[in-house]
Amino acid sequence: MVLRWCVFFLIFGVSVIHAQKPNIIIIMADDMGFNDVGFHGSDEIPTPNIDALAYNGVILNTHYTQSACSPSRAAFLTGKYPIHTGMQHTVILESEPWGLPLNETLMPQLLKQNGYVTHAVGKWHLGFFKKEYTPIFRGFDTHYGYYLMFHDYYTHMTKADYANDTGYDFRRNLDVDWDAKGKYSTTLFTNEAVKLIREHDTNNSMFLYLAHIAPHTANEADPLQAPDEEVAKFAHIKDPKRRVYAAMVSMLDQSVGTVIEALQEKQMLQNSVILFLSDNGPTKYGSSYPLKGIKYSSWEGGNRNLAAIWSPLIQKSQRVSNRLMHISDWLPTFYSIAGLNKTQIPNIDGQDMWESISEDKESPRTEMLYNIDDVTTGWEAWGAIRQGDWKYIYGSTGNEKDSWYGNDGKRPEYSYDINQILTSKTAAAFAGLITYQQIKMESTKEGKELKIIDKNDIEMLRMQATVRCGPFNFEDQPEENKCNLKSPCLFNIKEDPCERVNLASARPDILKNLETLLLDYRKNMVPALNKPRDPRSNPIYWNNTWTYWQDYDQVVGSRVINNTIINSTVINSTVINSNKPISTINIIIIILSSIMILFMIFGLSKLADTEENRRERKEQKRKTKALLSNNNYF
Repeated sequence: MVLRWCVFFLIFGVSVIHAQKPNIIIIMADDMGFNDVGFHGSDEIPTPNIDALAYNGVILNTHYTQSACSPSRAAFLTGKYPIHTGMQHTVILESEPWGLPLNETLMPQLLKQNGYVTHAVGKWHLGFFKKEYTPIFRGFDTHYGYYLMFHDYYTHMTKADYANDTGYDFRRNLDVDWDAKGKYSTTLFTNEAVKLIREHDTNNSMFLYLAHIAPHTANEADPLQAPDEEVAKFAHIKDPKRRVYAAMVSMLDQSVGTVIEALQEKQMLQNSVILFLSDNGPTKYGSSYPLKGIKYSSWEGGNRNLAAIWSPLIQKSQRVSNRLMHISDWLPTFYSIAGLNKTQIPNIDGQDMWESISEDKESPRTEMLYNIDDVTTGWEAWGAIRQGDWKYIYGSTGNEKDSWYGNDGKRPEYSYDINQILTSKTAAAFAGLITYQQIKMESTKEGKELKIIDKNDIEMLRMQATVRCGPFNFEDQPEENKCNLKSPCLFNIKEDPCERVNLASARPDILKNLETLLLDYRKNMVPALNKPRDPRSNPIYWNNTWTYWQDYDQVVGSRVINNTIINSTVINSTVINSNKPISTINIIIIILSSIMILFMIFGLSKLADTEENRRERKEQKRKTKALLSNNNYF
């Protein structure tokens, strides 16, 4: 009877002794909002696979990241706050020659040193202007994906954010993968992850970093992209842009289920840790409801982001954790899970959270730096810090980000179907693991009796994970309780997670303490590494691809006017980053450029020749005149 119904059940957790280090599987969403999943209370976008993982594992309800892509990924892979790596100011733009410093040893490098096979699939966004900054040189055995912040989901072309430079951005290791063109990115990344799992030698432990593009926007001209048949499933969403966004999230959710299914089929699930998280808050198309702010902001909506972890190694699962956690904590936490020597990772900001996650013990983290950004290009200098329940904030990243976005996802036409969760691919994979464990327990008499989750448990967990702030009228608030950021603001995040009541004037003592704490962090921060754009990066000079342009000296005969390269010739572009022959257009450009140079040389020589002849004729006239004047002509 239990086995017949097990497809509807999620496991509680299994105490198993593994001689082999656990597989570490990271599934990172890009710009996904706090309320863009079902387990946080929204009925708008069904995410049955992500929800199944969350309810069966531990929902990390106060998990913080940085507010933008490059800083978050840097913190995740180094275990350090961005102010300690120079990554604190916004993101790496396409043509900017900088990246995560090479003197930083990254998570994949450390895990590889300890016997892990390491794979990166999807987004990188930590620098590519030189090869040594790319994933293959930073500890990953393989990389399949792209270097920049986004690309078109089908063509994989990326148009520069603040310029017209446009190029192809899709790689297999160091080679441009032209075969990916025309295929949907989320599907490509899912298929690659499944392929890696199926081909994995299970005598080794796997570290898989699956960094999806979804639901990040594509190029500005066509920012939201999903298959038409997927968009059609969301007719209940009236806003057409939000409808496509929902389809992008749905494709991501299906990816989660497919990857977990592959792990079960390979019999890797019973010794795996699976983390699902978003790198930062959403753009205006996503929903951070009811939190304030979005991506790039210092508010909770930009930094408090969805995360859930599942593993049979977790002792107390099926719960919601409200213990403070930061994205930099994952490096020491994975070290702890794998039983590795943490003296290998000194001088990091991250804390080992494994006992807090697995056993529901107190978090070792009592304070957290959101960021300090003193660069004022594009916005004001800003900083924020949290200690205990209190948050101190100053400065702004832009008025459009200093507000509330999204809705509660509750409408009469919406519904939350728990059966979708219990019959999802994720749930089925977990059910398969139940069967595996039951057989093992019967044969070895080892392990823990499994606890089955039901609909009532799911409803209770969902209620606990939903953030509620209630009705509020700003007009009724006294001026001192409003935060206009002309001076620092103070919030009690536990009591006021939506940051609506500024308590700076009511609690000057706490304000002063946090201000002092922030100054202490400032003493050890390093300058931001951002560099001006380099026009030599333009894909037009590199076979229409984005590549590690500073590794080559191929653009010659150039002059730079207003940051634009003109009168240039590209030499041997076929040997750069691609096995695809140079295009016909580029061949014509090179031929025409060569002809122009020859004409210039010929023209100059003719000019010199004409001047010489002119001098000779003038001298001849002088001699003739002299002869005539002396009557020597006759």
